[in-house]
Amino acid sequence: MKERPLRTTVIGSYPFPGWLEFAVQHLSQFGEADRSELQEDAVIAAVHDQVAAGLDVITDGEQTRLDFNLSFYGFLAGLELEAAPPRRFGPPAHDQRGKHAVIGELSAPRGLGVVDEWQRLKRLAPEGPALKASVPGPYTLSGRLLTGARYPDRYALTEALLPIVRAELEALVAAGCREITVDEPSMSCYAHREDPARFVDIFNRTVEPAAGRCRLSTHLCFGNYKGRAVGPRRYAPMFPAFLDMNVDEIHVEMASREFAEIEIIGPIAERREVAVGIIDVKSYYIETPEDVAERVRLCLRHAPADRLSFAPDCGLSQTARWAAKMKLKNLVAGVQKVREESGL
Repeated sequence: MKERPLRTTVIGSYPFPGWLEFAVQHLSQFGEADRSELQEDAVIAAVHDQVAAGLDVITDGEQTRLDFNLSFYGFLAGLELEAAPPRRFGPPAHDQRGKHAVIGELSAPRGLGVVDEWQRLKRLAPEGPALKASVPGPYTLSGRLLTGARYPDRYALTEALLPIVRAELEALVAAGCREITVDEPSMSCYAHREDPARFVDIFNRTVEPAAGRCRLSTHLCFGNYKGRAVGPRRYAPMFPAFLDMNVDEIHVEMASREFAEIEIIGPIAERREVAVGIIDVKSYYIETPEDVAERVRLCLRHAPADRLSFAPDCGLSQTARWAAKMKLKNLVAGVQKVREESGL
C-alpha cells in the first residue's frame, strides 16, 4: 500500500493558528456554529501548509483536539474531568497537566470523535496526498486517569479503554480510512521499567480490527509536551520485542537524539517498514534541504529505500507554525534531492 520509496509523512499534530489558540481560551463567547467554523477553518489551514510543503502523506493536524468537549476524555463516560494538577507554576512539564477522576464504568457512547475528524479531512483535502488518521492507544490514554477502587492500576484502566479504541479503529476502517497511526508514546517512554512483551500484547489486541485492512503504523517517541521528554531516550529496552507489533510501519525519533541508535532501523526494516524522524521538533534550528539529504543518505546505509519513509521526530503541535512550515518544506526538498540523485 506504500505509494513510493522515501515517502514524506507526518506524525499527526500540527501547530494551532494563533487565532485558534485565542479562541480556545474564550470558547464561552462562541456558539456551536462558531465553534464548527473555527474547527473547519483550522483544518483548512493545516492541510494547506502540508500540501504547500509537498508532503506525500498529510493529516488534519489534529486541529479539533481541543481541551473542551472535543478532547478524547470529553468523549468518555464515567469520568469527572480535570482534577487539579500537582504543580501549576514554574518550568513547563508533564506534571502541570490535570488528571481525570474515574467515577463509573468507562465507555464511549459516541466513539472518540476520530471518525468525524477523518470525514472532515476527506472532505477538505485536495486530490494527491494520501490521508492519515491518528488514534491514541489505550495505555497512553490511561496515563491521565486516576486509579481507584474500580480500576486499581494503570493496566486495569488500559484494559477498560482497549475495547473503546478497538471500536474506533473498526469504525475508521468502515468509514474508508486507509492509513492509521496508533500512537502509544507512553509505551516507549516506560518500556525501560515495564515488560515490553506485555505492551506488545496490549497493542496487538487493540489494533486487531484494523490490521490487514489498512496501512497501520505506530509512533515510538519519548514525549514532547512543552518540548520535554519523559523517559530515558533509548530504543534498546523496546527491541526486539516491539518488532512483534502488528503494524506495517514503525516510526522512530532520531533527529533530536543526534541519530543515536540509527542502526536499529536495520532490523526494523527486515520485518516492517520504518519511518525515521529526521526533523527535530524540539529545536528552532531550521534544517536545510542539504541537512535533510545527508540524513536520508545515512538512513539508506542501514535500510533499503523501499522500506523507508521520513518525517519529523514527533507531532508539530509544540512547534511554532512559522518554523513548522519551513521544516516541512525543507524535509520534502531534501528527500527529493536524494530521490533524484538515486534515480527514484
